Amino acid sequence: MTSPFFQANPDIVKPYALMDLDDTLFQTQRKIDAWDLPTTEAENLVCATVNKQGEPLSFMSQRQATFFNWLLASTDLIVVTARDRSEIQRVKLPFDSWQVLTHGALILDKDGALQAQWQQHMYSKLAPLQEKLQQLSQLFANHSKNDSSQLVFTPHIDSFNNGANDRELTIYLAIKHAQKDHQALVDLSAKLPTLIRDFEQDFYVHVNANNLAILPHAVHKRHAVQFLLANHLGSQRPSFGFGDSLADLPFLQLLDWYGMPNHGQLHERLSSQSF
Repeated sequence: MTSPFFQANPDIVKPYALMDLDDTLFQTQRKIDAWDLPTTEAENLVCATVNKQGEPLSFMSQRQATFFNWLLASTDLIVVTARDRSEIQRVKLPFDSWQVLTHGALILDKDGALQAQWQQHMYSKLAPLQEKLQQLSQLFANHSKNDSSQLVFTPHIDSFNNGANDRELTIYLAIKHAQKDHQALVDLSAKLPTLIRDFEQDFYVHVNANNLAILPHAVHKRHAVQFLLANHLGSQRPSFGFGDSLADLPFLQLLDWYGMPNHGQLHERLSSQSF
């Protein structure tokens, strides 16, 4: 038996595009300047996100906007982001498919409803860790009150259903540095395992630019994408994705093809390797 040769088919099957957002599809003006991105003249910038006051915060270059428009028209575009449910509301882009939020702790369906099976799964993983997360929260809250502290601490909390009732659970802890001192966050991440018993058994730490996240092992973009691929996405449809961070690589490796922008953490790590 011989395989047939390829023949063009006018009936297009849309692939899945699983996309990180911040620093992949858009970025702040500060990073635009640092990365010297092309087509970012003032007249070419497209506002992608706003801050809590509703003011423009992140922007797409003309090339990024063209890329995003192509994705919307040609793929089933699935968001995969660290942003939580309130933060995703400040992204002013027209998403209309699945959304993986809060580093993978939440999955929203096409109608914006929480995926119930995933909710219950995450509840079972997060509930036993609440006491330790509260201990860590208290440590950082006390530290942040110190006048000399430059750390800005934010617990990320959402409501989870265990099949019977809703309960608010802390998902992960985020820390920024007021002066955007990346090395200070790197140094802090090295000290974290000494702060609480069995830290590394329960948590992992991710540092990217001015963001440090303390996450339970159960909270990962890869886990949520694996769930979607196994239960809700068509196995005959191709998938590809993009991400800028080392934390994106595990979910990208589940896809048929993946890539990165020519800036950011993944690009810098790859560029530092000798081939």
